[in-house]
Amino acid sequence: MSEVGTKKSTGLSRRDFLKLMGAAGTGLAFAPFVPFGNFMPNPNQASLEKVPVILPDGTQANVNTYPINHAEVITYPATGDAALDAEAFRKWQFIRLPEELGGAKNDPSAFRAFSMICLHLWCLWKYWPDEGRKRGECPCHGSMYDPVSGTAYVGPASVQASPSNTLPKLTLEVDSDGLVFILPPKFNAQENGVIGYGRFA
Repeated sequence: MSEVGTKKSTGLSRRDFLKLMGAAGTGLAFAPFVPFGNFMPNPNQASLEKVPVILPDGTQANVNTYPINHAEVITYPATGDAALDAEAFRKWQFIRLPEELGGAKNDPSAFRAFSMICLHLWCLWKYWPDEGRKRGECPCHGSMYDPVSGTAYVGPASVQASPSNTLPKLTLEVDSDGLVFILPPKFNAQENGVIGYGRFA
């Protein structure tokens, strides 16, 4: 028997591959009609007053106690409904920058709050405080984000046209007691950005 006759197929057949590509093409054709807005927080429902930055332990972030070069996941806008508040589009990385990037200051410039939705394919990225790392990283396709600007500088998000290379951000304020607040955002590409779409840097 010839070697060709005994060789087992280890991959997709041509027919299966074409079926897969056809299904993918059909999915992409209908993607513009999926009401993605139903899954995102409606900017019109966000509080028009400043709200405290509430950490996962239930306390309010304070410049006097929040560690330098540290990040926590916060929810905004929070609704009080556990299911709604668990939505990825309400999650933000609340970062106090490393000291060398201004994190030792006792004012809002020491902090950043960026949407956790990666601008490439909507995976969730996180901030890594490790020495020699100190950046946002998406585990899915390797996009990396500058912790100061929120702009991607490595990976697929970095080659996307502006504004889809810079993460949406929240505007922060620190009061006389050191408590950190979120100011009312304007969810458009020129100001705070659009979650999942981006922001002009």
